[in-house]
Amino acid sequence: MKSEQLVQTEIRAELSKNKHIVFRGNVGKVQTIEGRWFDTGLPKGFPDLFGFRGTDKKMFFIEVKNERGKPRNDQIQFHKFLQSQNVIHGIARSAEEAITIVENGLIGHGF
Repeated sequence: MKSEQLVQTEIRAELSKNKHIVFRGNVGKVQTIEGRWFDTGLPKGFPDLFGFRGTDKKMFFIEVKNERGKPRNDQIQFHKFLQSQNVIHGIARSAEEAITIVENGLIGHGF
């Protein structure tokens, strides 16, 4: 079974190869040298990847999961928000699935 990190790397490469602009949403908390905690500031449940299509510049969001991964409650809540805004997004377990979500403009795929 592939790790989510490997699946994410494959997705980023394939989306870029297909002329889509894609960014990785680095989320989480880290401790500074001074001992303070720093939060990246993205909302809870924010998808792993986001960007815009090369063809029409429409935004998309991709939550990356391996074959066994399941969305957390905060990810489901973010999905509901994106769905209410009619935004292209979904769960991708492979590069092919991510391309399908983005290029077909799917909304909520895999949730």
